[in-house]
Amino acid sequence: MMFAAIAAVAFAIGIVNALSGAQDAAWRGDSYDIGRRLFWELSSIIVILLLVPILALAVRRIRQARGLAARIGIAAAGLLGFSALHITGMVGLRKLLLWLAGGAYDFHFSLATVLYEFRKDAVTALLLGATLWLIESRRELRKAARAAASMPAAPQEQPSPDLIWLRDGGSRIRVAPRDILWVASAGNYIEYILANGTQHLIRGTLAATESELARFAIVRVHRTRLANLDRVSGVDFKPSGDFELTFDNGQTLGGSRRYRPAVASLGGRTAPV
Repeated sequence: MMFAAIAAVAFAIGIVNALSGAQDAAWRGDSYDIGRRLFWELSSIIVILLLVPILALAVRRIRQARGLAARIGIAAAGLLGFSALHITGMVGLRKLLLWLAGGAYDFHFSLATVLYEFRKDAVTALLLGATLWLIESRRELRKAARAAASMPAAPQEQPSPDLIWLRDGGSRIRVAPRDILWVASAGNYIEYILANGTQHLIRGTLAATESELARFAIVRVHRTRLANLDRVSGVDFKPSGDFELTFDNGQTLGGSRRYRPAVASLGGRTAPV
């Protein structure tokens, strides 16, 4: 389809050039002779279209070459070869067709004539080469898109179930639940106490935090406190029914008797202090 489009444009340009040349000749007082001018234009265009595959090959070699010098060398060789083949093919085709029609064709071979044709060939090769370059770029992009579409999608990285994110103002803090000792209510905020002594004050409610952290064995031990049972090394039950938890770093936290069932199982897991 692209070759057909290039051919259609080339023939349209040739016809316009022939009509313009004939009109210019008529204005100068010469013969209009549109048929002869169409013959010159179309015989040249036919040879050019036959040479398009050579230009396409040169464009591909230029795209694959590494280094400016190599690209310039390929472009120069392609241009010289294109012009030489075009002039030779055009002259040969005109001679053949006119011979079959009982006429003759004289190219008037000279350096000036060759340079005249080469100048036109250089412009033609540049325009066709640029068009073929764009076509090749589009083809490579489509090939890359098909290759990317056929590749299996990379698995999306899922957040670790052993990490939670705390919103601290405009920033977010990643915390391992294992590092939490307890969480305490502080008005409209929640205070996280970590084993290394760090504290984070996060806006929220203790009820919502309790639901979020229950899967990490962080349970309510007081109306205003949650404790990480995995960090508890001992529990001391008081006669009043209240209790005191001792964490593995030596820190302690009091709990109320209302939530004593939450830590009742610790008697089988840890030795009381």
